[in-house]
Amino acid sequence: MKASLTNRRRPSSILDRWIYALKPASWPKLLVPTLLGQVLGATSVGVLNVVAVVWGLWFTLVGLGFIVLLNDWGDRHVDTIKRNMFPDDCSPKTIPDRILSVGSVGVAGAVFGLATLLVAAGSEVVLGRPWAFEAGAACMAVFAAYTLPPVRLNYRGGGEFLEMLGVGIALPVYNVYLQAGVIAPQVWPWVLGFAFLSLGGGIASGLSDEQSDRQGGKRTFASVLGNAVARRLTEGCVLLGAATWCLGAVVTPDWVPLWVLAPAIAILGWRFIALRQVSAEAVTDAFEAQGRYKHFLHGAIWHSTTVAALLLWLHMIVG
Repeated sequence: MKASLTNRRRPSSILDRWIYALKPASWPKLLVPTLLGQVLGATSVGVLNVVAVVWGLWFTLVGLGFIVLLNDWGDRHVDTIKRNMFPDDCSPKTIPDRILSVGSVGVAGAVFGLATLLVAAGSEVVLGRPWAFEAGAACMAVFAAYTLPPVRLNYRGGGEFLEMLGVGIALPVYNVYLQAGVIAPQVWPWVLGFAFLSLGGGIASGLSDEQSDRQGGKRTFASVLGNAVARRLTEGCVLLGAATWCLGAVVTPDWVPLWVLAPAIAILGWRFIALRQVSAEAVTDAFEAQGRYKHFLHGAIWHSTTVAALLLWLHMIVG
């Protein structure tokens, strides 16, 4: 057993290994925009379609398997570099640490991808959304272009913007469409604000892989511009997302009242202050400090968006 695994519980059973590989702790990254899109869609038409919620969640959950597993499959080279560079400091890697074989990860990811397409086709039929399959396939294409050949934009440069497009725009807008059948203009300030937050999350995700990505030829904001610039850009994206939401509330005050927006902005600000307090410690290779930094960042993104979505849904109910 590798030294890096001695201080962490290595999954033993087959079930535990697959659960570990699917990374449940990262699921809010896609579940939160799904919730946001469903609520925005329901608010735009004045009623919540529970069947559409089920299909939207199903698409996201199956798509998670496709994204997570094929990202591990596509990143196995740089993951191995990181394992060799930091044998005692980074978490177990699915393929380099032989939690699962490269073949099983690739095949399972492809199966999840096929299942995601089937869900998109099913939602088109059941919900009567004539573009649900094509839009679902487009979402998957964005996620595939992030890591998989021939595009591999996360290696060529610009993967963070692709994450902004996929997680921050495509996924919530797809769920708006599943829920409402139309995409009302009022949803865009919320979607664009969340897109900026997602861009910040994408930039920060490269902090802990800065050195190994640079050695492996992976061009991220952190590996190209350095740790300090990546942190400043991350924090700027959080502020830009909050400003976009506030501007949206000013433009559409009847649709987004102050009592809906204020708690979300308060949470965003509270978490941003905590983020800034640990920012100076989250330097290159300071993995624990980077973990705290990303913990507060994720709280800023996920908690504020969830509260905003739930309050927007409550506003729809009470009128």
